[in-house]
Amino acid sequence: MSTHTTDNFFKSTVLGHPEGLFVLFFTEMWERFSYYGMRALLVIFLTSSMFGDNPGWGWPRENALAIYGSYTSLAYLTPILGGYIADRIIGYRWAVIVGAFLMTCGHASMALEFNPIFMYIGLGLLVLGNGFFKPNMTSVLSQMYKNHPEKKDGAYTIFYMGVNSGAFLGMLLCGYIGESPDWGWTYGFGLAGIFMFVGMLQFYFTQNIFGDIGLKPVNNTESKEIEHPDEAQRNPFSKFDLVLIALISVIGLVWVINDPVSKITSLNVFNFSVAGVSGDNFAIVLALALFIFILIKRISQYTPVLRDKMIAVIILAFITIFFWASFEQAGGSMTIFAKDYTARVLEGNYKLVFNIVNTLITVIPLVIITYVLFKLFLNTFKRFATGNIILASGFLIIWVLVIYMLKSQYYDVKAEVPATWFGILNALFIISCAPLISRIWESKYNPFATFKNGFGMILLGTGFAVLAFGASDIPQGAKVASVSMIWLVLAYFFHTMGELCISPVGLSYVSKLVPGRMIAIMFGIWYLAIAIGNKIAGTMGGMIDQITAQYSMSTFFLIFTLIPVGLGIFIMLLTPLLKKLMHGVH
Repeated sequence: MSTHTTDNFFKSTVLGHPEGLFVLFFTEMWERFSYYGMRALLVIFLTSSMFGDNPGWGWPRENALAIYGSYTSLAYLTPILGGYIADRIIGYRWAVIVGAFLMTCGHASMALEFNPIFMYIGLGLLVLGNGFFKPNMTSVLSQMYKNHPEKKDGAYTIFYMGVNSGAFLGMLLCGYIGESPDWGWTYGFGLAGIFMFVGMLQFYFTQNIFGDIGLKPVNNTESKEIEHPDEAQRNPFSKFDLVLIALISVIGLVWVINDPVSKITSLNVFNFSVAGVSGDNFAIVLALALFIFILIKRISQYTPVLRDKMIAVIILAFITIFFWASFEQAGGSMTIFAKDYTARVLEGNYKLVFNIVNTLITVIPLVIITYVLFKLFLNTFKRFATGNIILASGFLIIWVLVIYMLKSQYYDVKAEVPATWFGILNALFIISCAPLISRIWESKYNPFATFKNGFGMILLGTGFAVLAFGASDIPQGAKVASVSMIWLVLAYFFHTMGELCISPVGLSYVSKLVPGRMIAIMFGIWYLAIAIGNKIAGTMGGMIDQITAQYSMSTFFLIFTLIPVGLGIFIMLLTPLLKKLMHGVH
């Protein structure tokens, strides 16, 4: 590299890491602020009454959760394309800037929520922007630590804290502003866009801190790696393979978009039936069958050892589908439960306790992040004054909003906890518990992959069991209720612990099990599994009214209890098989 070598990054550090890591930290923080801030509001806005102090669109819950599921699903598919374009055409840094710009435009469009066209355009821009942004931030980080692998675990831990800090602040502030009748949905969506714009400008004006990293596409040297003879057999895609993949992609994409469109409008691409099977069901079953066929065809062509390892990845990916199908109820049915079925109005001592707790969990993390900002400011202001001023301005706005929010809550006679507030618990528990879980994974007590997945699924199911118990007194078919907040708090705790057992280690196992030359395609399959899980989450969550009317709210949550717990036990029983398939990889 002409401007920097990777060793040069470590000559000027902040908290023992290169300054560039913290530029990535804050850029990712603003992006997660905007993503989770918008996501926290989406379903509540769509399902809120068209009348009142803060009118929404009054959509049926099924329709709102259909568009939520399609949006979150597509957000995990476009990074495959965005990573490809960055690798071969524009480089990582321009991909980040393009992605941030598209997402800024997307949030600005959603702020015009009075017109449905702007809402749909906004969601489309957010999906495309996320595709450029998401994979390439970590690519810059990986390149920066290329010659310092011993520092990578610490770097990714700090980066992950940035992710969760942004999610925490985004849901807290966008949720508060959007749900408040004094402000409204437009300001909530708009606030997400403002901070995405701050993140884009900060990255653009500070990007020279990365030297030459990410300026140009990187030559693929993965194929030159030394491989074990049992894994070295190449398996290029045939024309037939590519045609099938294209067909599967088109059918899947059309189906994901058609699902909410057919519910919201009279337009339905699959308005036909085949042998009594509806067109949409026939299309998705066909795509699934073709995908399984191409998967089996390709795996069978590899050497036995590599074939075994790929089968292990696919088994873990299969479990991941059901994890996300349940976990992503957080932005769907659990948000509806918080809004319509939870007692959120607090008075007297309960209000005082909530205000104190809310102040502590808001101010303490913000003080820590501001301290990190100050350290970065001292190191880099002379060289990157514009980027630092933009970053500091963003934090000044954050502090003003936090003080305004806390002051308003203290002076109100009654404290109505925003429905979006419960979403911050996931990020809060991750920040609190991730260091402990990470230590366990690095100790002699580090369990095998199947036990991590099994424990994670059982903990996830336990969270829904708590909700099922808490909802047991809600009458059949009820549209509103007043269940204690404690059940949601406990549910988010168990869900977060489950997430820490499954989500952070998933991609790690992919990277350990397959050769470097195959990382991209296997990451693609892994993201596809997450995308399918997100879409199932929206579809299943959309059945909340149907199941509650026919059975009960408790039954609805019991479904999400039994499936994860059953799969958790199943994957642990597969431990001997998975150990054999992994060939010594732990």
